[in-house]
Amino acid sequence: QVQLVESGGGLVQAGGSLRLSCAATGRTVMGWFRQAPGKEREFVAAISRSGGGTYIASSVKGRFTISRDNAKNTVYLQMNSLKPEDTAVYYCAARLLSAIESSAYEYDYWGQGTQVTVSS
Repeated sequence: QVQLVESGGGLVQAGGSLRLSCAATGRTVMGWFRQAPGKEREFVAAISRSGGGTYIASSVKGRFTISRDNAKNTVYLQMNSLKPEDTAVYYCAARLLSAIESSAYEYDYWGQGTQVTVSS
């Protein structure tokens, strides 16, 4: 079983930056998703076990970056040029199979989520 703990959320003004962290108890494919009130959970980014492969959603490409430090078993989501529409609860997720996927159904374990609020 993989346990995930997110941190780093908060309130930031539009144009600002935040870095989310996800500490994991295993080395797996990792993804970040977000869910705004009244909306479905949305894929944001994913990274391979080694960190050599990443996949970023088009809605955040060029602004968000995913990375990992396997020595610390931690995955990061660097969010720059934040917009009010980025406001959501952000979740990290772990996938036991080796391929990067963007569907939430492909992930086996989830963190508790961290709130990101971007003010205009």
